[in-house]
Formats: sequence, structure tokens, C-alpha cells
Amino acid sequence: MIAHSHVVHDLACQYAALRPVDRELVSWGAALHDIGRSQTHSLAHAQIGADICREYGLPEEVARIVECHIGAGLTAEECRAEGLKPIDCVPHTPEEKIVAHVDNLVRGTTIISIEERLETATATLPDIIVRRIAALAADVESL
Repeated sequence: MIAHSHVVHDLACQYAALRPVDRELVSWGAALHDIGRSQTHSLAHAQIGADICREYGLPEEVARIVECHIGAGLTAEECRAEGLKPIDCVPHTPEEKIVAHVDNLVRGTTIISIEERLETATATLPDIIVRRIAALAADVESL
């Protein structure tokens, strides 16, 4: 988990360096994106991680990056269907989008292509989620 977070952090910082975004926010969000895995490895780790960030008084912008990093995010209804708090966890800010996209490009500690991620996603996730991951990638790459 820590090695994965290092790779996500470094790649997210590379993306941020080339875009008009808050680089410090991307750095913090990427470093902490999987902090909720200290309590669970389920989908709930994103919401739990955001709660941990809030409990420690970190800025809400960092908590939202952590909360929205799963795939290309989850709508409130998708969260409800997964047994999570029914809140919007879709990345909206450029910083949230960068961390979510980069996390999709890191399998363990290996950086993969978006095509590889989409191939894996197609085999395991609903089409709407796969399309959202592809749209997120296109959005981030165009920033």
C-alpha cells in the first residue's frame, strides 16, 4: 500500500507539473489517497480515508480527493447500492480528477496504460463505469 501510494504520488505530481492546478493539493491528495486502507480494503476505504483526513483537520479539498479517487468516482446512488454513505464521490475539480486518473494508471507499483486499465475494467465493471473511466482519462489528458 505504501509503495503504491508513492508511485501514485510521483505520477500525479508529474501530471500536475504540466497543468494549471494546485500542485500542493495534488501532492497531498495523492500521498493520502489510500489512507482508508489502514482500516479496510473494500470500496469503503475512500470514504473512510476522507473521514480520517477530516478527523485530523486536513483541508476539505484533500479529503475530497481521497473520497473521489475510486475508479472515476461513484455517484450517490452507486454509493448507496454498494452500501456506502450515499454521497457524490465523483471527481469534479482538476486536482480530484488527476489523482483518480493516475490511480487508475497504477496497478500495484506498475504504471500501466489507460488501454490496459480499460481492458481490465471492461472484464469486471459495468459499461457505465468503464465509460466514466475513459471520459475521466480524456478529460485529464486534455487539461
